[in-house]
Amino acid sequence: MSKGNNRLIRSKLRARNKAKFTVGPSEPTIDDQLTRLEEDIRRLKIEFDVFFNGASRKPPYDTKGRVDTMMKRLSDDRTISYAQRYRYNSLASRYNAFRDLWRRTMRGREEGRDAAATARASAKEQAVAEFKKADFVCDDAHKNVELVKNLYSALIEAKKVCGESVEDFSFPRFHRLIASRADGLKERLGCDRVSFSIDVEGGHVSFKARGERA
Repeated sequence: MSKGNNRLIRSKLRARNKAKFTVGPSEPTIDDQLTRLEEDIRRLKIEFDVFFNGASRKPPYDTKGRVDTMMKRLSDDRTISYAQRYRYNSLASRYNAFRDLWRRTMRGREEGRDAAATARASAKEQAVAEFKKADFVCDDAHKNVELVKNLYSALIEAKKVCGESVEDFSFPRFHRLIASRADGLKERLGCDRVSFSIDVEGGHVSFKARGERA
């Protein structure tokens, strides 16, 4: 037998022995899956709590779908032991209790019976009812800075009552807007001054300006 053939045989034997002891990625055991399921149920409860408290805009249906899939897979597994089945049933009972609570809470929100949402709505209605209309008369919006500041404060208060955003609404920007609007009214109507009124109507801010003669 040639040396080349001997080297080829030895190479094949080494490859065969290496393959014999090579271990591929192992499948998660039932206990591993139960531990993962318990952790996912805990995480899902936290995510639903965050959603119901208003800190998240979307319910965690992705996480819920993953938990439901794992629950079904373990439920159908015929190799699960008695002790593992007992652990699974405990997790299933806890999850079903959470799921019923989430379903009732979601239904309450849809029907307007959610306590937190109802409280927020009631607070807004009360604030709207208590808001007092503000009137201002301005001779020169460029020079009457203090008056324009009071007008700005009243408008900010009205926006907050209505739940409208006040971000990127600085006083310098507002001052320029009011001065330009007042100049335009005076020129168009030939008036000496401008009156502004701020009110809340139908849950929205009402901001009006009209020209007046001295």
